[in-house]
Amino acid sequence: MPLHDIGCLSTSVRFWTQKKYINSIGMSSTELKTAISLLVGVFDTYSKKEGDSSTLSRKELKDLLQSELGDALAVTKNPSQVDNILKDLDFNGDGQVDFTEYMVLVGALAMSCYEFFQQS
Repeated sequence: MPLHDIGCLSTSVRFWTQKKYINSIGMSSTELKTAISLLVGVFDTYSKKEGDSSTLSRKELKDLLQSELGDALAVTKNPSQVDNILKDLDFNGDGQVDFTEYMVLVGALAMSCYEFFQQS
């Protein structure tokens, strides 16, 4: 499934994560800084679960997708979808998703949501 076909989604904001990160780097909070903090925080939370903390393994990616985007991606209904997403994201072919590759996913989702709301 190409990333641009994922569709729009809704996620819950974990306020404590964003505030903790923003405060730890001495930033005053704005909407964009909060959004960036959340993106970094989500990656950091899942990448630290096993192995290399600077990448997402297949299992970590699956956990992230199910927990954060499960309602939008229906990952639990189609287990091969995780492999397809990993294949689409893994530009360097190492079987892991690094932060840059993760941001490609986030960017594709943001573009999909933007296009959805432009058509509404």
